[in-house]
Amino acid sequence: MKVPAPIYKDPIYNGAADPMVIRKESDGKFYMFYTQRRANQVVEGVSFAYGTAIGVAESENGAEWHYRGALDLNIEFGHNTWWAPEIIYNPDEKLYHMYVSYIVGVYSNWGGNASIEHYTSPDLFCWDHVGSLRFGSGRIIDPCCFRLPDGTWRMWYKDEHQDSHTCYADSPDLYSWTYRGLATTDEAQEGPNVFAFGGKYWMICDVWDGLAVYFSEDLEHFTRQPENILRESGTRPDDSGRGAHADIFVYKDRAFIIYFTHPEPVTCPTRSSVQMAELKVIDGKMTCDRNAEFDVDWSV
Repeated sequence: MKVPAPIYKDPIYNGAADPMVIRKESDGKFYMFYTQRRANQVVEGVSFAYGTAIGVAESENGAEWHYRGALDLNIEFGHNTWWAPEIIYNPDEKLYHMYVSYIVGVYSNWGGNASIEHYTSPDLFCWDHVGSLRFGSGRIIDPCCFRLPDGTWRMWYKDEHQDSHTCYADSPDLYSWTYRGLATTDEAQEGPNVFAFGGKYWMICDVWDGLAVYFSEDLEHFTRQPENILRESGTRPDDSGRGAHADIFVYKDRAFIIYFTHPEPVTCPTRSSVQMAELKVIDGKMTCDRNAEFDVDWSV
């Protein structure tokens, strides 16, 4: 099926951002979890990006998506903020784990202390709060997780108290974590995402000028390729401006990048849409033609 552009727009607040996609083990359906920015609300400053829930969309084939609702994650009094979920399935427990950025309350500027909250679920819909991760910092957001070859787990995340570089931590079981240090030091960034494709490990990060691409042989030392991807505007509907905070979904021998855009960039952009494009590795370099038409059918 030909992939439409955009693949998804939030029908409640029109502000889908920070998307990630996972396949549900029990029924084979696909679910997109995202920051449900309140883009159609008349508010002060950037408060449309706070007080946000985690929205959920569903698909049977990866091309057609529809809204299912928003997660109830509240752990204390107030109208609080959740951003940028990361969800992984641990087959050893038959349990889903979610790590999500959390800020108490609503701000009209880019403020507030942030932690990474850990939840578990048997079904992707009902979540139990496990605890908080801070790694000695009050400004950590945007976690991503990947299982290492030895069966342990690694998390990468943004630490704004370390010049917004990408840091990493390790865990034997997804519950106890040990801080390891900086994964990148070349420039400020957010939204790291690590995946395996084409015989290499890759990490992409949002550097607000497209997405930086790094490759690694050992998931510890990353080398940046010269060219950013999704830096230039696309020509498809709602695909103008740079691509932002993306997830990678690898299906069989193909890799797809799911990102969001601000179709009408202004001083404080609000409305956002989710797009998908295909990634390819050519002569050892990660490339992405965001204007190319392509088909997907993840149901087969």
